[in-house]
Amino acid sequence: MAEVIKVEHIEKSFKKHKVLKDVSLTCESGKIYGIVGYNGSGKSVLFKCISGFYLVEKGTITVRGKMVGKDMDVVQNLGTIIEEPAFIKQYSGLKNLELLYMINHKKNREYVKESMRKVGLDPELKKPVGKYSLGMKQRLAIAQATMENQDILILDEPMNGLDPSGIVSIRKLLENLCVKNKITIVISSHILSELELLADVFYLIQNGKIIDKKRQEELIDGKVNLEKYYMEKMGEE
Repeated sequence: MAEVIKVEHIEKSFKKHKVLKDVSLTCESGKIYGIVGYNGSGKSVLFKCISGFYLVEKGTITVRGKMVGKDMDVVQNLGTIIEEPAFIKQYSGLKNLELLYMINHKKNREYVKESMRKVGLDPELKKPVGKYSLGMKQRLAIAQATMENQDILILDEPMNGLDPSGIVSIRKLLENLCVKNKITIVISSHILSELELLADVFYLIQNGKIIDKKRQEELIDGKVNLEKYYMEKMGEE
């Protein structure tokens, strides 16, 4: 499969604190990559660097053959959820998505409504986003990240706040997008049992460094679940 994302020996610091240290990874089309690590391990910063929101001091990031920060500033046709989703709180979910969709497209209310239904939201709900629950905000963010047929998704804790049925429905949505559209998904989640079901490849990150890479079939063949493997590996460092 085609290599879509290539991160080579990148470093990122904030003042004197080095957050990412010699990080390298590759991601191909049609696969889901799980980034596993404690809070503060560098996951969100890595996602922002890949997306073009942060520039790196050392190393290179190449997306679709173009270097981030040189050939392009922000990566196009990329859907992201990084940290708390930002919406206009006094508008409904539908109104928020319509405004975002109209930036690059003509108005298409029915298409935007269907994007909401796919993530389990009622597009007719008049409630402003400011009064949404955390789970509803996450669903809306996933709709926003996927509604323009983006071929890369960078998702930082997208299952946060979802109930069990919501987790299952979002997992099926992402799996379908990956298989049907051959997109590349990079995802983190603190629900390791769910990430194990979803991802094809796992990168373990600790203290700003990638410490291991494992394929899903390696975990299955070794009869080791992701949570056990993660805890054992982190304990070695």
